[in-house]
Amino acid sequence: MAKVIFGMTMSLDGFINDGNGSVALLYPDLKELEQTDLMQESIRTTGAVVMGRRTFEMASDPDAYADAYEFQVPIYVITEQAPERKPKENGRISFTFVDTVEAAIQQAKQAAGEKDVTVVGGLIGKLSK
Repeated sequence: MAKVIFGMTMSLDGFINDGNGSVALLYPDLKELEQTDLMQESIRTTGAVVMGRRTFEMASDPDAYADAYEFQVPIYVITEQAPERKPKENGRISFTFVDTVEAAIQQAKQAAGEKDVTVVGGLIGKLSK
């Protein structure tokens, strides 16, 4: 059965993102981070991803997820309004837009099978309710 994994990066002074939602100050070299053993293990063990709408919209072009996102797995985006056009999918990565955390986690667990569900972004407040 899938485990739900939540991880967040925060600086020692409590910085998570800037006023525009950018995390660039926390990840000055994202490519280097992706090569770490910890990140590679997370990529290998993740079977589905859950994220909020703001995290999804951090990509300047949502179609880029299919080509460049480290987690090439089904993605469940929590939002009250799905985008007008669904982003590009590639046979590994797919997008499902759902309106509740509960629905996203339930569907992600089914999709992940024996692998983990990785929650990305600032959903911790919604998960703790």
